Amino acid sequence: MTAWRGWAGALLGVAATTGLFALFGELRPGFVWLGAVAMAPWLAAVDRAPSARRALALGTLLSVTFTALVFGWFPGAIAAYSHAPAWLCWGVFLLIAPVLELQFLTASWIRWYARRKVGTDSRLGWVPPLLTALVYVGTEWFTPKLFAETLGHGLYASEVLRQGADVAGAPGLTLGLLLVNECFVAVGQGLAARRGLKPVPLVLALVLAVVGFGYGAVRLGQVRSAVRSAPALTVGAVQANITNIEKRAAEEGTYEVVRDILDTHYAMSDALLRSGPLDLLVWPETVYPTTFGTPKSEDGGALDEEIRAWVAERGVPLVFGTYDLDGEREFNAAMFLGPSATGELAQAAYRKTMLFPLTEWVPDALDSPTLRAWMPWTGRWKRGPGPRMVDFRLNGGRVLKVAPLICYEALFPSYVAEEVRQGAELLLTLSNDSWFSGTPAPRLHLMHAAFRSIETRTAQVRVTNSGVSAFIDPAGTWTSEMEDNQRSSVVMRVPAAERLHSLAGAWGDWLGPVALALSVGLGVWLRRRSVSARAASA
Repeated sequence: MTAWRGWAGALLGVAATTGLFALFGELRPGFVWLGAVAMAPWLAAVDRAPSARRALALGTLLSVTFTALVFGWFPGAIAAYSHAPAWLCWGVFLLIAPVLELQFLTASWIRWYARRKVGTDSRLGWVPPLLTALVYVGTEWFTPKLFAETLGHGLYASEVLRQGADVAGAPGLTLGLLLVNECFVAVGQGLAARRGLKPVPLVLALVLAVVGFGYGAVRLGQVRSAVRSAPALTVGAVQANITNIEKRAAEEGTYEVVRDILDTHYAMSDALLRSGPLDLLVWPETVYPTTFGTPKSEDGGALDEEIRAWVAERGVPLVFGTYDLDGEREFNAAMFLGPSATGELAQAAYRKTMLFPLTEWVPDALDSPTLRAWMPWTGRWKRGPGPRMVDFRLNGGRVLKVAPLICYEALFPSYVAEEVRQGAELLLTLSNDSWFSGTPAPRLHLMHAAFRSIETRTAQVRVTNSGVSAFIDPAGTWTSEMEDNQRSSVVMRVPAAERLHSLAGAWGDWLGPVALALSVGLGVWLRRRSVSARAASA
């Protein structure tokens, strides 16, 4: 009976943390406070685990329930993309959940291990909570995570608290939240054991909250003071909401579909140009779904020249998503068309480097005819050369230093930080989230992009095929928003701003490896201390 009660309490802890995660992840201001207690039920359950096996079981279970509830939209999207059975997509997704969310397993095991080594020594009561938090953050850094999610992302809903991401990114916010959760666990355990209310954990939680709000308020004021009221750049963004291109091409013919895409974008862009002058026009990722500059057919060559002629006639620089060909290697690319120093039309391409596994790119070591036969939907793009700033000349001779990002690349802090360190003045993100339309994914993707602007304190123009397109300021606030599954176009006015430096912008995703190194050091120290204590008592 005692064992059953133990399991019932453990399962309740997993269920409570999973539910709190789901609410906290909705990014609503009223749910921000849930981040301070979301992990507490599960942490308390792990503390009651009588064995390492039970602790690992709780970590594994949370990885599965978290994946199912928070990312339950993903298997359906993959099923629609690959035409595989939904049950198979769900099965594979849940099977790999412990790998994708490995931080739950490592944190649960190290917590059990540390409490076993510390024993009843109250002087070392701080070791298990600190080691748990460090291992959690360190594990998230080195393990493969499809969506690069972390607990700190939930603080985006607080305009003040999210400013702390310019120190150590969203992982820094995660570390703070984990420590606050540990404080509430300690308070709850003290009350449950009838030892009274522990003041130290409450004071520590209060200090962490004051530091977070205080730093965020100061930093937010600095960001607002640095932004000028007059726009430095006027950008026209087109979100045509043309989806299911492959299906339409099979039914109508490729040329007819490309013709419709271009005509729609020409018309929507002309409407923007009639509303006033633009410094730059942006179309989304792969909007021109064939190679540009290296045509595969006579029709393709004619369409290439048509786009060049349209840009030259309108006199507005254009950035658009297309494919770029280098021999047999094809890349997902952003094409820049604008005036050169001599006044003629110049062309430059940025090639996407961070590709989504399988759907966009298959590693050479895994690629084979057998794999392609089993999964014909796998992508064939090649990886680009890495983060690269593009000098893009606008009308009047001004050179705009752009950090291009294509879709998935917006999830990687160090990648974006490297482009900004090269001197970029603007983050320019092209994306196509139509595969996930109608799910939380487009808004979650936008949230990730917003963190890149906070970390680097750089404004961002984000243009997608079907939403959510937006302008993101250096404080991470998005405006000029075009919703999911909506055809629209908008003029985004990018204000001038003084460059504000940040630790996350200078060092990228630095906290993960530091946390991992500290956790290894603390773990080794704890083990040696335990060995020495046993030797002394022998």
